[in-house]
Amino acid sequence: MKKNHKTYLLLALVLGIWGIIAFKIISAVNPPAEKTNVMATNDSFVPAKIKARDTFSIVANYRDPFLGTMPKSLKKSKSRKGIIKKNPIPDKNIIYTGFITESTSKKNIFFLTIDGQQQMMSKNDIIQDVKLISGNTDKVRIRYKGRTKTIYLTE
Repeated sequence: MKKNHKTYLLLALVLGIWGIIAFKIISAVNPPAEKTNVMATNDSFVPAKIKARDTFSIVANYRDPFLGTMPKSLKKSKSRKGIIKKNPIPDKNIIYTGFITESTSKKNIFFLTIDGQQQMMSKNDIIQDVKLISGNTDKVRIRYKGRTKTIYLTE
């Protein structure tokens, strides 16, 4: 009978250890819901004032300890001569208002308003120093005093 008492005691001990292990695994997989405490605060956020940084510069006008030489003096930059600015070309007020196609010659005629006056122009026509280079239903390309400009249709 002595042997049976030891076996029952060891069996209870093993079941207890396995029970503790199973309890820890189950509690880790399904943790209890945490209680949250909500505290009402009436403090308003006031950002800290930013202080201006103190700046400094290092003046290294002492002898080089390794070479034993004094630093070279800074070269003064030469003042540039003023660049002559070209007079800006005054822009003309040019508006693309539409186009028509001649049925007999299949030639497109574009309607442009130049400084308030409506003009009919075809490709390579020049009116008031404005040359029509190309065009389609959406836009025209013109050249005025050497500058090319694209003008879109306005309705």
